[in-house]
Amino acid sequence: MTSDRYTHGHHESVLRSHLWRTAENSAGFLLSQLTDDVNLLDVGCGPGNITADLAARVPKGSVTGIDQSPEVVARASRDYPPNTHPNLNFREGDVFQLDFADATFDVVYVHQVLQHLSDPVSALTEIRRVLKPSGMLAARDADYGGFIWAPDDPVLDRWMSLYHLVTERNGAEANGGRHLKAWVRAAGFSEMSVTASNWTYESDDERAWWGGLWAERVVQSDFARQANEYSLATTEELEEMSVAFRRWASDAGGIFVIPSVEVLARR
Repeated sequence: MTSDRYTHGHHESVLRSHLWRTAENSAGFLLSQLTDDVNLLDVGCGPGNITADLAARVPKGSVTGIDQSPEVVARASRDYPPNTHPNLNFREGDVFQLDFADATFDVVYVHQVLQHLSDPVSALTEIRRVLKPSGMLAARDADYGGFIWAPDDPVLDRWMSLYHLVTERNGAEANGGRHLKAWVRAAGFSEMSVTASNWTYESDDERAWWGGLWAERVVQSDFARQANEYSLATTEELEEMSVAFRRWASDAGGIFVIPSVEVLARR
């Protein structure tokens, strides 16, 4: 298995954000391309909610979700069992060494994963291997350097700087979205379309949810532990960031926008 270190880890506050995601808000760029009989692989499936959404859209096909975390694979398998989701299965897997034969899948979906890898081009090359001729890659990654929020807060500016420092220590690229097209091309794909879309949090409920989960992440998740371990931030600084996220969430004028770049590419 890959030795890459996942910056966020799988604290409940991280999984809470993953469970919010749906095929509509996270794979909308792919949905019109799906036929009901495709064989699809979801790389980095996490708790499996998007994977299950995609499986419901291909009732005559099959969907496999893989993740390197045995805990989240076990959770996904429990939450979406074969008796209720007969065309869906989950297994542990390493994107750098996929346990599938060449030309196995019609579609490979990889969402918010490549930004966390030390060698995204090698991962995409391996994904290309398991795609059938004319098979489709569907990749989407956020770009932390493109995040915007209001009102301004120097503590949140420090959080963003810290996030980049931690991911850099992990060998990852927090601004993955802007590099996604180049990574896909370097992996041997040529025919592609590139789009972008945003997640926006601005209503009272949205701010409470987003601000609340990050208020927890910056003090309780693997991100917090790594920031301490790498001597990049003190516990007191992280607690100050937690307060800043709750302060942002309580501001009726607050808004937070997360841009992601999307690539559809044929093998």
